Amino acid sequence: MTSAKVAIITAASRGIGAGCARELAAKGYNVALMARSPEVLDLAAELGGTAIQGSMTNPYDLQTLVESTLNKFGRIDAVVNSFGDPPRPDLLDISDEMWLENFEMLFLSLVRIARLVTPAMQNSGGGVIVNISASDSQEPSLGTPFSGTLRAAMEGFTKLYAKRYKADKIRMVCVAPFFVADSMAELEGWNVPSDMMLGRPATYKEFAKTVAFLISDDAKFITGTTLKVDEAYSAAI
Repeated sequence: MTSAKVAIITAASRGIGAGCARELAAKGYNVALMARSPEVLDLAAELGGTAIQGSMTNPYDLQTLVESTLNKFGRIDAVVNSFGDPPRPDLLDISDEMWLENFEMLFLSLVRIARLVTPAMQNSGGGVIVNISASDSQEPSLGTPFSGTLRAAMEGFTKLYAKRYKADKIRMVCVAPFFVADSMAELEGWNVPSDMMLGRPATYKEFAKTVAFLISDDAKFITGTTLKVDEAYSAAI
């Protein structure tokens, strides 16, 4: 078993997932990555980690990810459940198949991965799971119907899991960003406000530092909650 801590990061070929992978690797974590794109293999090689191509909606891929991580590193200390952006159809244009596909991606995947990693975290004395939510998870918007429904369920499960496993020193937290991008060009097609605090979105590296903090011992009393990283965009207190 390696003495260095080990983090699994999903949807890690680009965007938030890749940013978190780079930040955690820079902090000394061994990283195990998964994404649908083959680019994830290149990033893993760059960071000295390991990776598989796979989907969050495929239980076999999740099992392979966890088993290969344990086989290579012998432990799992952290998981960052990152996701690709879900589509944005009109509410009643969403088919049953689309609801089920996004339910698997945004909710059932984190339940499945929690089942797989919890025994390993119990064996090593604790761990942290961070779920990437969104700032509208508690304030449904017609423009992003899957966030206002399925990410709300994600945050409910996070609370329940945190209560159930706090005695094992395993934490689960959601972090809910507003816009995250390295350039405004990435946000084409989104309704981006003109009054952002710094005149731009948070970069992937900046956002990843928040995730790294939540995983660290400095956040050891933070569990079962959602941290908004949204420039006070959401109205909820």
